[in-house]
Amino acid sequence: MDTENRLWRFQKPEWLNNSTIRTAGVYVSGALFSLGFFFLIDASAFSASPRNGSNVHVKFVDWIPGICSALGMLVINSIEKSRLSADSFSYSGSGVAWKARFVLFLGFALLAGGLAGSVVSILSLILFCGLF
Repeated sequence: MDTENRLWRFQKPEWLNNSTIRTAGVYVSGALFSLGFFFLIDASAFSASPRNGSNVHVKFVDWIPGICSALGMLVINSIEKSRLSADSFSYSGSGVAWKARFVLFLGFALLAGGLAGSVVSILSLILFCGLF
């Protein structure tokens, strides 16, 4: 491969081309997402319990990033990969690839909004509630 036409300085490792490694990465990312969603539900349940001794409680505003992230994951995983490149009349008229790419963009926008909202939520707890 010509190094002058490359975007990055370092080459991609060869083990990334392995399909089993890619499948394992998909499963690990799904497990991490479900673990994070479990911790969100667990923290909100503990926040409402009488055993919580702090004055910080999980409100609906804190749920919005989790909801956006969950919807984004559902939207992204509901699109078939073949519809992103196949522009034929066999599915549902013309412009199927364009529609699928737009819905995929909306899913990634929901994920980015969930990530940004969670960062803002954590920073607001740290700065305004004086946690640290």
